[in-house]
Amino acid sequence: MLLVKETFWLWQFLGRLHPLLVHFPVGLLCVALLLEVIGWYRKSTEWRAGITAILWIGTISSVVAASLGLLLVNQEEYGGDTVTIHQWSGLATVLLAISTVVALRSGRMALYRSFLFLTVFGVSLAGHYGALLTHGDDYLTSVLPINSQSEPLIAGTTNFEFIRANQPITDKQVEELNLEVRSILAHNCYSCHSATKTKGELRLDKKELVMKGGKDGVVLIAGHPEKSELIRRIKLPASDKEAMPTKGKRLTDKEIALLEFWIQQGAPWPSGTEKSIYRVATLAPRLPVIPAATTDLLNPIDRFVNVYFQKNKLPWKTVVDDRIYLRRVYLDVIGLLPTPQKIQAFTTDTRPDKRETLVKELLANKEGYAQHWLTFWNDALRNDYTGTGYVTNGRFDMTKWLYRSLKTNKPYDQFVRELISPTKESEGFIRGIQWRGTINSSQRTEMQAAQNVSQVLLGLNLKCASCHDSFISDWKLSDAYGFANVFADSTLEINRCDKPTGKKATSRILFTELGTINGKAATKERLRELAQFMTQPKDGRLYRTLVNRIWAQLMGRGIVEPVDVMDNEPWSQDLLDWLASDFATNGYDIKRLMYAILTSRTYQLPSIGIKDAELITAPTFVFAGMVRRRLTAEQFSDAVSTVFTPIYADTAIVSKLLPKNIQKEIAFPRASLVKNDPFLTALGRPNRETVSTSRMSQANLLQALELTNGTTFNAALKTGAQKWKLTYSSPDLLVKDLYWKALGREPRPQELAVAKKIVGKNLSIDGIQDLVWAITLHPEFQLIY
Repeated sequence: MLLVKETFWLWQFLGRLHPLLVHFPVGLLCVALLLEVIGWYRKSTEWRAGITAILWIGTISSVVAASLGLLLVNQEEYGGDTVTIHQWSGLATVLLAISTVVALRSGRMALYRSFLFLTVFGVSLAGHYGALLTHGDDYLTSVLPINSQSEPLIAGTTNFEFIRANQPITDKQVEELNLEVRSILAHNCYSCHSATKTKGELRLDKKELVMKGGKDGVVLIAGHPEKSELIRRIKLPASDKEAMPTKGKRLTDKEIALLEFWIQQGAPWPSGTEKSIYRVATLAPRLPVIPAATTDLLNPIDRFVNVYFQKNKLPWKTVVDDRIYLRRVYLDVIGLLPTPQKIQAFTTDTRPDKRETLVKELLANKEGYAQHWLTFWNDALRNDYTGTGYVTNGRFDMTKWLYRSLKTNKPYDQFVRELISPTKESEGFIRGIQWRGTINSSQRTEMQAAQNVSQVLLGLNLKCASCHDSFISDWKLSDAYGFANVFADSTLEINRCDKPTGKKATSRILFTELGTINGKAATKERLRELAQFMTQPKDGRLYRTLVNRIWAQLMGRGIVEPVDVMDNEPWSQDLLDWLASDFATNGYDIKRLMYAILTSRTYQLPSIGIKDAELITAPTFVFAGMVRRRLTAEQFSDAVSTVFTPIYADTAIVSKLLPKNIQKEIAFPRASLVKNDPFLTALGRPNRETVSTSRMSQANLLQALELTNGTTFNAALKTGAQKWKLTYSSPDLLVKDLYWKALGREPRPQELAVAKKIVGKNLSIDGIQDLVWAITLHPEFQLIY
């Protein structure tokens, strides 16, 4: 039985002193800067003793506050980007404050004042994100004029302008209103007032129970929000003991206004069977009719996209030129840049089918394909060569099986069956990671298997439901444990929020219409049954999830986004359904699927640049072509290696877990086959202790620092520069060769002049290194256009 240690009360108490020790003492650092500025302006030192005292108090307080903050974040349920930024900006402030004191004591006044200014900036940044944690993300912006009542009352699928129209609302508007209201209740009230927890005998998850009220009486009077206890409670100040909700963020004015309007309309609720408040995608496959072909649109993909373009009034743009297409396909299929010779041959080729021929040639490159796509599947199956679990033999490598499966283009249904009902070589995925030390129930290996199989293969999130009934979907705690029990050697006891319930799980598949698992059978037999059930042609979700992932890898954005939430609305349901059905009908052949996409006119459209990453997953996204994306860590490393010099020059560092015959196929150590390091981490390779089905394409500060001062990158460039100096006799030859290899073109006259000046007439090693560094940071090199 899993033991869960209770947190010692003293650590919780001390952690909660964090805000008390922050707001005033650390704020003294701002006062110190103000006094320093005044003293500097007045050319006076009369406040020096006071400033020094204030500085010491603020610095010591920052150390104590940061320490207690670390206690607090580890004892309370904090998470997300906001707390991460708050935490690291707070720690940075501590270091800056200490540096300020040291600089002052050493008498280096210019350095001291610079550090003091940066310290106050750190205090402000940490304080701002601390405020967002306690008061909500709109703490500052909610009072700005742009967020006045001229905006929609609530952010959702509808602007709800009909609320202000003061007119009867249609059935469609009632449905939209009810969906939003139940979403508000689910995210703010169900944690205390649902089937799993019913405080005050009040439940808000079913119509009759909402109307019934709780032990203190009715909470909602249809038609009268002003008389409804529900509205009174959510409007009370947070300090009031009757205020609701008692924990978490308070409801916004927009959410309260919408609830009031809903009650005023009679609190409508779907009659009959309870309707999910979440969209649930159809499980069964569907084969839509392919739209009619046109003179220049014969590929079925283009014909579906043409219907979409017509609906959204989008024109077909001219396809990209040969050079861009060649580079794009090379990087997408084998992960490498084309050679200058291949570029020149392809661009001068006059055959009308040369693009189709190129794709066939690249897909036939078994080794290149396997070495590139190994990265994608390593991320998804959390297969790595080192890390948590390997030290204690609590994790199992599956590189040999995976490489062989990719090289032979194993049919996807067989691929999935061997993952779920595994051989010794493929068991690493469902065996999970045996973490060192005490873990919570939702991280036990059987639950990891359930979570990972559902996420990677079915595109659904089971992690919330592994702890309690999900607040973001209809999946229940019993569903998660029932699925996890399929992978267990002994019957699991259901734990809710890490506390045993005394109930035993029963083995069952998530989608029961696919089949019934024999709970009395041995684990191996249960896994065989599960593998057979999940790979049936009628499991349309399995194949929609796969084709959506491949589309996202090649096009920069899935037909459904995020790719792990397949219940979301696709931008083209017909295209998704047809791709999945065609994939299943034609032997579950991933390369055939890729060929169809890569040779479509849709793939050949100019790429689209998106500045804000959130727009990619926004429900308002409109597809207009491939989303421009950055080279992955592995692609970047391999590109530098083929263009200039191998970043990983020592073949001994290639994973020893690969068979020797496979190692012989490797011309140079591909980055997909080397162990993770700070260089690859900075460029975006995940640690693979959790499933990672997509990577952020946007550049970040860590990447900039690594490419500027990183040891691995700079050492490789220096080694390469020394070799290039010995190889080339003139600046012209060196620069032109570098441009052809890196960017696939001649340098422009101005570029050539600048580059020659950088490398110098005598080809300086430092100059060559600087030029290569500049080109590798060029958008033409870093991005897939």
